[in-house]
Amino acid sequence: MMAAAADSHDKMQKIKYDNTLMKLMSFFEAATKARLKDCFVDQNSLLVFVVEPAQYGLAVGKGGANVKRIEEALKRKVKIAEFSDDLVQFVAGLIQPSKARDISVSDGIITITPESSESRGYLIGRSGRNLRNMESIIQRYFPIKEVKVV
Repeated sequence: MMAAAADSHDKMQKIKYDNTLMKLMSFFEAATKARLKDCFVDQNSLLVFVVEPAQYGLAVGKGGANVKRIEEALKRKVKIAEFSDDLVQFVAGLIQPSKARDISVSDGIITITPESSESRGYLIGRSGRNLRNMESIIQRYFPIKEVKVV
């Protein structure tokens, strides 16, 4: 059983940026005035910007104006999430705009109880694609084993 815990910690890789991501990060910060913590392309080919705590509103802009402007400029879909040292808070921000009735963590397993069946379907995605993607994003920052949606 100990091997599984060590295994999940090994998945937290050192984060490296190439020139393209560095340019995207400086473009994002200039366009939104929000401080960025991380930027990467997820398993669903979505460009994900993780902003520092309390920077989410600034990053998204009034009525999502910054998101729309960035997506048009880059000609690709983006996701903005706010970082938090609190795992439950980070997950709540990551699943936006979906809402969770409850998010709990036990033995490295995150259990999300969505507010609606539509949210449940969206969080899981076709063949669990969104769920596995969310898992890999969370594992960039936290040593977790799995994410479940109930």
